[in-house]
Amino acid sequence: MKREVIQTDDGSSTIYIPEMDENYHSTHGAIQEAEHVFIQHGLKMMEEKELDSISIFEMGLGTGLNALLTKIRTKVPVVYVGIEAYPVSVDELKALNYVSQVGEQYESDFSAIHSAKWNESIELDSKFTIHKVHEKIEGYDLDEASFDLIYFDAFGPRAQSAMWEIEILQKMYDGLKVGGALVTYCARGQFKRDLKSLGFEIEPLPGPPGKREMTRAWKV
Repeated sequence: MKREVIQTDDGSSTIYIPEMDENYHSTHGAIQEAEHVFIQHGLKMMEEKELDSISIFEMGLGTGLNALLTKIRTKVPVVYVGIEAYPVSVDELKALNYVSQVGEQYESDFSAIHSAKWNESIELDSKFTIHKVHEKIEGYDLDEASFDLIYFDAFGPRAQSAMWEIEILQKMYDGLKVGGALVTYCARGQFKRDLKSLGFEIEPLPGPPGKREMTRAWKV
């Protein structure tokens, strides 16, 4: 499947898939979206709980942007599990400009995330352990009640509806600890109704640039 690296409105890059007419990140700003949805309303919210450490599952590791921002923004140790069926290529990684946008001092972090072996838990430093899962989510079950936070960053429902089916959302619910949360850029009505039917408590939040609303869902 053909993929192209393009620039978004905040100057940061993303990957575009012509066949699906879908982008890995918002064209209004890849870094802006990631910071708003996953860091501000996910990681920072969870840090306010004053946990000793935070366990995160990312649905769609993709470019590694969310993992990079989490590593450099976190104040507490993080165990980060990210699943990805179709890893980005070396050439695509070289074309992404995240390091130049967030700081050249983080080049080694970005490189370490992508060079970490798949399907192994790798401690990058005392505050960040990553476990990259090279598999489709359909065949993978999250360890029950093992995550404080889920970054649900799959391609949108229009482009990849299977990722938003109730069976996948049930896996997310089962994998979260009680008191844990799922955060995503998506605010579709059917999606929120499905989350609610599984037992999530829905919290609509202001969206990132270009989107009116995003969703945070709590396992209560």
